[in-house]
Amino acid sequence: MEQFIGLDVSLKDTFISVREGRQRIWRGRCSSDPKLIAELIRKRAANVERVVFETGPLSVWFYHALTLEGLPAICIDARHAKAALDMARNKTDANDATASRIWPRSAFTARCALRASRAC
Repeated sequence: MEQFIGLDVSLKDTFISVREGRQRIWRGRCSSDPKLIAELIRKRAANVERVVFETGPLSVWFYHALTLEGLPAICIDARHAKAALDMARNKTDANDATASRIWPRSAFTARCALRASRAC
């Protein structure tokens, strides 16, 4: 069965949620380094359908680095995601990562077009 990964990225740590269908398989955190995150995703999820995160200071780097690692990365507009996350009962980084896996299926979210990066 296909698995969906939600990332809540900050400058220091990234919270990760791995879901299969409606069930959470794994949730944890890791340093905000795309190579470490790619290794962790490969270890925890064999059939990755999407890796979703919202725009932010590291989003261009994450998008290009995860794509180079062969992961199907999707970056969504943070303003659109904020409306949904504000309705959450318990606002935490871990819950944000869990919620991010459903964003691409929602009608109110928009994928972002990210500029090319020579650094990646």
